Amino acid sequence: MSERDRAPLAGKAPPRSRNVLSAVLLLLACLLVPFGALASWAAHGLTDTGRYVRTMAPLATDPDVRRAVADAVGDGVLREAGRRAGTGPLHGAAGPFVHDAARSFTRTEAYRAAWDAANRAVHDAVLRALRDDGAKGTPVTVDPAPVITRFKRQLADDHVPFARRIPVTHTRIPVLPADDADRLRKGYHVLDTAAFWLPLTAAVLAVAGIAVAACRRRAVTALGLGTALGGALLVLAVAIGRRLTLADLPDALHRPAAGAVYDALTATLRTVSWLLCVLGLAVAACTWVTGRYGPRLAARRRARGSAVPAADPVPEPTRGRA
Repeated sequence: MSERDRAPLAGKAPPRSRNVLSAVLLLLACLLVPFGALASWAAHGLTDTGRYVRTMAPLATDPDVRRAVADAVGDGVLREAGRRAGTGPLHGAAGPFVHDAARSFTRTEAYRAAWDAANRAVHDAVLRALRDDGAKGTPVTVDPAPVITRFKRQLADDHVPFARRIPVTHTRIPVLPADDADRLRKGYHVLDTAAFWLPLTAAVLAVAGIAVAACRRRAVTALGLGTALGGALLVLAVAIGRRLTLADLPDALHRPAAGAVYDALTATLRTVSWLLCVLGLAVAACTWVTGRYGPRLAARRRARGSAVPAADPVPEPTRGRA
């Protein structure tokens, strides 16, 4: 072999080094895929007030959620009535009556309107607190007056007796303590940054890993399998998070309602996780099939092409005698 032929071979990286570099890049890309999906879901899926209200709206008819709301409303009414009477929370004969009335209320249109309004008010308050860096050390509170006003108007439109006499008072109900709000604010800024950079970095690493690989078909197969594994791990993380969240609740009776809320909020994340699994397995299967049977089909087509007999040459015209 001449010196001119050896020069291009010496300039190429060894296949082993290229495969190692490709494996490292693809591994990092597959690790960033589930984290990027989680950050995007938290930063964009949970911060859209309209989407959040639409997600929570079907829970108004969930039996476990209605039971939890009825218990909370009934206990609040008894507590407020006892405070005004100066005797503490009322119980006895009034307790079952108030709780039955609260359960009946959760089946009305006014309750569903109040549910949507309350979720919108709480989400707006929490979102403003997370985006306001000057609110450090301040708890997140909500003024229930707009919700009560809407609830009062709905009852009046339904011709409920004494609905117009419901008092509307401006007060601040705590939603998040100051310490929890500060921690969530820091986490929100981190997620907001990670939601942009993690998916972009994963895509760049995946393209680079495929480009430097000695066998790009194998690199694509490895990327597909890694993506599917990342999606499966994300599904497992969502399930573990649900179990831990419900285990930390002090009231076991309201755990089914909390589970329904958790499932509604993480529905999009679970869908994305399963899509990652299906898409990764589909890409890996396609590349494996084309790598295994593609050369055979190409060889068969070449063999068929060479087996076709050549056409007979066109005879030249003979000159007649003069």
